[in-house]
Amino acid sequence: MAAAKKTSKRIGDLLIGAGVITQEQLNHALAEQKNNPGRLGSTLVKLGYVSNDELMNFLSVQLGTPAIDLNDIKINSDILELIPADLATKHLILPINRIGSTLIVATCDPTDLSAIDDIKFITGYNIEITIASELSLKNAIDNFYQSSTMLDEIIAEFDDSDLELIQSEEETDTLDLRRETDDAPVIRLVNKIMVDAIRRGASDIHIEPYETFFRIRYRIDGVLYEVMKPPMKLKNAILSRVKIMSELDIAERRLPQDGRIKMKLGKGRSMDMRVSVLPTLFGEKIVLRLLDQSNLQLDMTKLGLEPEMLEKVNEAIHQPYGLILVTGPTGSGKTTTLYSALSELNKISDNIMTAEDPVEFNLAGINQVQIRESIGLTFASALRSFLRQDPDIILVGEMRDLETSEICIKAALTGHLVLSTLHTNDAPSSITRLINMGIEPFLIVSSARLVIAQRLARKICTKCATREEVPVKALVQAGLDRETAEETVCLIGKGCDACNHTGYKGRIALYEIMTLDEEIKTAIIDGANTMELKAMAIRNGMKSLRQSGLSKLREGITSFQEVLRVTARD
Repeated sequence: MAAAKKTSKRIGDLLIGAGVITQEQLNHALAEQKNNPGRLGSTLVKLGYVSNDELMNFLSVQLGTPAIDLNDIKINSDILELIPADLATKHLILPINRIGSTLIVATCDPTDLSAIDDIKFITGYNIEITIASELSLKNAIDNFYQSSTMLDEIIAEFDDSDLELIQSEEETDTLDLRRETDDAPVIRLVNKIMVDAIRRGASDIHIEPYETFFRIRYRIDGVLYEVMKPPMKLKNAILSRVKIMSELDIAERRLPQDGRIKMKLGKGRSMDMRVSVLPTLFGEKIVLRLLDQSNLQLDMTKLGLEPEMLEKVNEAIHQPYGLILVTGPTGSGKTTTLYSALSELNKISDNIMTAEDPVEFNLAGINQVQIRESIGLTFASALRSFLRQDPDIILVGEMRDLETSEICIKAALTGHLVLSTLHTNDAPSSITRLINMGIEPFLIVSSARLVIAQRLARKICTKCATREEVPVKALVQAGLDRETAEETVCLIGKGCDACNHTGYKGRIALYEIMTLDEEIKTAIIDGANTMELKAMAIRNGMKSLRQSGLSKLREGITSFQEVLRVTARD
């Protein structure tokens, strides 16, 4: 250790002699080092007197030792095993390679002879030194040693023998070129991530790279949970594997890409995954949307609609023509509601056509078109073609522009039943949105029959539900009258194995259904704003999203906190 201290002073003196730092800065660093023990070089960097790169270059030149960048190196597991993780962490020394009887290591302090002697004694090899920054060494040691043990733990009990990737015929040759990597641990890790997400009932997998860490999150019942932080070393391998599975260009890292993965999970169960790749500051973020046909609920009686709401919806969708809108943010269940309506209407006597971006599920007996704007197949162009295909019922994925909206309304006015979506906060806002797009109010009142706004609320886990004391004042502020609030019994989930200790399992839809009666139509023509339309609709019997949520609260289906999370005060 005496040699190490002597070396520390010598490094400081050399830095002064080279004009890199001043004597005053060295004295300050030595004083700081006494209060916060650590290497002198690291202290100088923390104080801002020298950068990591300057320090590495200086030591490399002065000691005749090469510098190394640890960001892109790969180290075989048999090399890592030569130096135990605890010793590598203690001395900040990482084994890089082995040539004959010589072991090449990276260190941030090549003059720490006691550390070098320890490594030489334990390994039995001659030691050749390279220089790396202290921060990069710490990150590399964490990543390499963590990955070695983590992968073993992750795949030890994971059986992916019943997992099969379904490849399109035209891409098989491309994927065959990568077949030599199929036995790599990272392949099993990616499989494990996907299967685990499916088993937990996740709707999305988020694979996210950041500057100093890399994480995997699942969206379960509408909420994101962090499930894993793979080593940074595996970032590129995991991202590339997902891109290969979704038949995307692994060499393209500058532009967004969209793909699809189709998998079989044994017993005839298949799973589609919609893949979105987006370049970010520290690498590509990938989001996989899990589309499980077996979990698709197409029974309108089980969506969460209350009896009077269901009656209104059934009456509207069984009309021979008119426009029905479903509105809500992304992930609020609009597609499920629309597919349920189409399933109810799917008869041999009717020609049903859909334009979707993307087509999430295949529905037998329904003609579905995938929008591809890159080749000119837009919602508007698809709709024009639909009108020449003798349709009875048309579903349009989204009325996102004036042209599409005008064609939808024209179709609704000329004897077709049209279903579509908008992104608005509530049902009355949809009318204002259409007017702002440029649709004349008289066309809206002539075509629109029903507007459905919806949200998804998490259901309390029935296995661990328990009573929750919520102040009557809070319930009243949320929208209940005092008498009802005093009678309301609130439940909450404590968390158990059945619900992954979240207290929630599954989701239920909250609905706000506005019928365009004569009073509403007159108000639209007269230029009523959203607030006026909403007040009028509630007066005429519409139950708002908040009121729908409070009904589910009183039924013991969801919690008070969940109602507040997904709905706004009326």
